[in-house]
Amino acid sequence: MRDGKHKEGTHVLRAKIDMASANMLLRDPVMYRILYKTHHRTGDDWCIYPMYDWTHGESDYIEQISHSLCSLEFKPHRELYDWFLDALSPLDTLRPKQREFARLNLSYTVMSKRKLKALIDQSHVSGWDDPRMPTISALRRRGYTPESLQNFVNTAGVAKRDNIIDVSLLEFCVRDHLNKIAPRVMAVLNPVKLTIRNYPDGQTEMLTAENNPEDENAGFREVPFSGSLYIEREDFKEEANRKFFRLTLGKEVRLKNAYIIKGEEVVKDAEGRITEIICTYDPLSKSGSGTEESQRKVKGTLHWVSIEHAHPIKVNLYDRLFSVEEPDKNKDEDPAQFINPDSFTQVEGYIEPEVVNASIADKFQFQRLGYFILDNKTDEFLVFNKTVGLRDTWKKS
Repeated sequence: MRDGKHKEGTHVLRAKIDMASANMLLRDPVMYRILYKTHHRTGDDWCIYPMYDWTHGESDYIEQISHSLCSLEFKPHRELYDWFLDALSPLDTLRPKQREFARLNLSYTVMSKRKLKALIDQSHVSGWDDPRMPTISALRRRGYTPESLQNFVNTAGVAKRDNIIDVSLLEFCVRDHLNKIAPRVMAVLNPVKLTIRNYPDGQTEMLTAENNPEDENAGFREVPFSGSLYIEREDFKEEANRKFFRLTLGKEVRLKNAYIIKGEEVVKDAEGRITEIICTYDPLSKSGSGTEESQRKVKGTLHWVSIEHAHPIKVNLYDRLFSVEEPDKNKDEDPAQFINPDSFTQVEGYIEPEVVNASIADKFQFQRLGYFILDNKTDEFLVFNKTVGLRDTWKKS
């Protein structure tokens, strides 16, 4: 077989153990088979290849692995694992042990490499590092940190029976860690123009903003402010009830780290869509100025960016890849039929100018929006991937 004297599929090498064994794997398990395939490391040097059951224990022994941790489907294989080691391994060195635990299955995704590859082949995702995938490269692009993953595993614990861990627990662990380390910045993802008509024409002032209130060493930064701003379109309504604490006509809100403003009127296009919000501001209400007006309380606080100084961004918004909790519950069904059509969208917006100096993979909290990671930089845009929201907003169907 080793010398290539036999055709592929004509011979195998078996371990003759116990043909009466109740464990079928212990009767005459295959150890080697003939394959005329090019190996990704050894090329065409070999035409015989070992089976996994034979390789498993011997590789662990050679590498002096103390414990081989396997998923539950390998439990019937443990007896064969031990038989090979008993037959071939001396007793004066470390003897590996196989132990089985339940897979760490997550809701709203699949963990099978075969099924994940099918999603790639069918173009449901862009590749193994698509941020919706449960792979290390994907989680890294999504902005998940090693510390949050370790905390998640420690929190979820180890089980001896199959179960499914709610992905919300993973998102909580990610959110909890990023809250401690991610700098706060202001970005607007669905912009509408806001003009402060009593603000001095052409004036720009630098306002002080805290980088991270959870980190006493994070310090402060300066943010440019002017009379022409972008705010989120969802943060304004012409008419609103008493439970709407954002901007509306005739009511006041505070701009984050800045002034209290009051909605006065709107400008609309031919289709009736609001294109501009006209406001006035209270010049004595500047945050942190120490004046009595600066201490005045209003119910709403909005984030913003100065139009003149803002930098354009593209933001990839990711949601759960599947719309059902167990997409592969029925093994006879294709999980792709449960793909969430809203699992990926891209929007364009603006961010405060200091972020332009950020490096790829830097993580931020966009205030009031969530956590994001810088995925790419071009001359025209900064491209961010959304990591997770500020709280769990998923609604189960």
